Amino acid sequence: MNNIVTGIDIGTYHVKVVIAERADDPRVPPRILGTGYAESRGLRQGYIVSIPEVSRSVAAAVAQASKAARVKVKRAYLAVGGVGLDEAFSRGETVVERGDSEITDRDLPRAIKASEAALPPSATLNRKILHTIPLKLSVDGTRVMGRTPAGMKGVRLSVETLFITCLERHVHDLVAAVEDAGLEVEDVVAAPLAASFIALTKMQKRVGCVLANIGAETLSIIVFEDNAPTSLKVFPVGASDITNDLALGLRISPEEAEGLKSGAVLGSTYPKKKVDDLIARRVGDMFRLVEAHLKKIGKDELLPAGIILTGGGSAVQSVADLAKAVLRLPSRTAALAEGTAAKMQLRDSSWAVAYGLTVWGFSEGGELEIHEPSTVSETLRSLWRWFKKFLP
Repeated sequence: MNNIVTGIDIGTYHVKVVIAERADDPRVPPRILGTGYAESRGLRQGYIVSIPEVSRSVAAAVAQASKAARVKVKRAYLAVGGVGLDEAFSRGETVVERGDSEITDRDLPRAIKASEAALPPSATLNRKILHTIPLKLSVDGTRVMGRTPAGMKGVRLSVETLFITCLERHVHDLVAAVEDAGLEVEDVVAAPLAASFIALTKMQKRVGCVLANIGAETLSIIVFEDNAPTSLKVFPVGASDITNDLALGLRISPEEAEGLKSGAVLGSTYPKKKVDDLIARRVGDMFRLVEAHLKKIGKDELLPAGIILTGGGSAVQSVADLAKAVLRLPSRTAALAEGTAAKMQLRDSSWAVAYGLTVWGFSEGGELEIHEPSTVSETLRSLWRWFKKFLP
C-alpha cells in the first residue's frame, strides 16, 4: 500500500500537482509534502490540442512538487475534467445466485453489470466509463437501506446506477500526456468527484448539496444526497467569459479586465456600477444553467446544504451572493482551512481537485464504487504494480 500519493489536475490555464503522505491516524487528512504549479499549454476547454505541450507543462509542475517534497514521483492519480464529462443512469436486475436465496457480495456486481448492459448505445459510444456508483438497491421490489444487501434473503436484486463517463479520446490524450512526462497513471478520476473529497463535509453530503467548480472555461457541478453523488454536469462557460465581458463592455485589454475581475485594480477610473453589472450578468447566466439542471433532476431549492463554490472563478467578487440569489439556496465559498482540510498547506480552493486525488488514492475511492471480486488477471496486474515499485 502506498504511503505517498501524487495527484495531477490539468486545467485549461494551470497544471496543479500535490504530493501527500498518508497520516498515521485514518481520521486525519493526508499530509502535504510538496506542491507544483505550471502554466497549461495545449488545451482548450479542458480538451488537449497538443499532447507535447501539455506533457511539458505536467513535467514542469511535477518537477517543482517533487523538489519541494524531496521525493521522486513515478506514479500519479489523474483528474479528468472538461465538457466531455457526462452522466448516464441505468437500472439492472439479477437473480440471486445461491440456492437458499441469501444475497452475497457476488450478486451486487452482477446486478451492476446488468445495469451497464442496459445503457443506451449513445451513452457509451466513443465514451469511457470512469465511475460506476450504485444509487438505489432493491430486493424483490423492496428498497434496501444501507450500502450492501449482503445477508438478506430474496429472489431478485435490482440496482439503479450512476455512470460517470468521458470521451474516450480525451481520456487517452490526457493519459498519454502524463506518460510522456515520464509518469505512470494509477487511476483516472472525474475532477468534480475528486474535489468533493476536500470541499464538502460529511454533513453536507448527507443532507444534500451541489458543489460547483468555476474553472477558466468550464463550470462543473456535482450533486450529493445521502452521502452519494447523484448527478454530474459540465457547462462550457467559465471565469474567462467574465474577463471577456469586461474587456468588451469597457473597451479595455484582457489583462486590465482580469485585474478588475479579481479586484486587483485599485483606484480604477472605470465606473464600479458598470463593472458590477457586467460581472453580475455573466455570473447570473452561469448559475441559471445550474438552476435549469437542478430543475431537470427535481432538486431545485431542495438541497439544505446549498451550493459550495470552488475553483479559481469562485474568488470573483459577489459570486457567492449571486449564486444565493439565483438558486435560492444557501451559498458559500469552500474554505480549505476548515474541517478535513485543516492541516493543508494550500493557498485556495482551486487546489481542491489535486489534493482530493491524493485522498482518493489513499481511500481507494472512498467506497463510492462497487467492484467485482478480484479475478486472476486482476491479481496478477496488482502483483506487477507492486513489483514495479522496486524497479529503478
